[in-house]
Amino acid sequence: MEGTGDTNKETLFSYEENEDTRYSRAAHVTKVSMILNFVLATFKFTAGILGTSTAMIADAAHSLSDLITDIAVIVGLRIAKKPGDSTHNYGHGKIETLAAAFTGLVLVTAAIGIFWGGLQKIISYYNGEGLPVPSKITLIVAIISILSKEWLYRYTMACGREIKSDAVIANAWDHRSDALSSLGTMIGVGGAIFLGGRWVVLDPLTAIVISFLIFKVAFDISYKNLNELLEASLDSEIYGSIENILNSTEGVLGFHELKTRKIGNAMAADVHIEVDRDLNIVDAHEISTQIENRLKEVCGSNGHFSIHVEPCSDSEHYKKHT
Repeated sequence: MEGTGDTNKETLFSYEENEDTRYSRAAHVTKVSMILNFVLATFKFTAGILGTSTAMIADAAHSLSDLITDIAVIVGLRIAKKPGDSTHNYGHGKIETLAAAFTGLVLVTAAIGIFWGGLQKIISYYNGEGLPVPSKITLIVAIISILSKEWLYRYTMACGREIKSDAVIANAWDHRSDALSSLGTMIGVGGAIFLGGRWVVLDPLTAIVISFLIFKVAFDISYKNLNELLEASLDSEIYGSIENILNSTEGVLGFHELKTRKIGNAMAADVHIEVDRDLNIVDAHEISTQIENRLKEVCGSNGHFSIHVEPCSDSEHYKKHT
């Protein structure tokens, strides 16, 4: 499985559409997801109940949780696109991060519920209670779910990467975890149907395996986005690019207090630069403007940059670089 920590890095610096267009694209792909998740959840619950499959019912619960996160993503992105105001000077981008974190936490809850349900069935089985053999309808629904959710994962991920939305990308991973869930259901249900006898325990056992897969994806999503809510620094690659800009800008003799963070889909950086103390204010400001323009080329035009200029004598500069 691919990692989730830097899934949108390849388009991190290139997306320039306005927030209304960005929201429209995200809303469209999420509405497609909502419709498909509703249909799948309905089919899975029906097939799970009629086909007496614990794994399929667990899979249905996962699809239902996907529907909940779809709603959270749309609401989050709708608020996040609002411009800055007197009470939110940096805009509302953190709401998007919060929506992504919520998606991860919903997945954690779903994983725990699926694990507990499967464990209870296994305990009951080894205490002498019989387990029903799932019907073939559950196998058919599982195959349909795998194909549709894998397509939805690819469709949503492509959009999320293009518009640089952590919330949409988190939702895409939610779809992939549902595809894996259905794959596990297919294996467990197929084994229970075609092997029969004691192998019927494969159905609830598969539900437990599914819960661990979901939890892994949920942890990655939650950790990344909760970390951003706690004002984590930008990753080392971007941080290094910012340092290179500061070091290579003519007139900058040194810098310190470099602080970075992410605000929704925008990046922010604060830094103190040192310039020749004999420069006039116009020239010093020109250096600051040049740095800001170069940062926008790397970090995006919607970034937030604060550059504080400080005087530095030649002797101080010499001492620092020898």
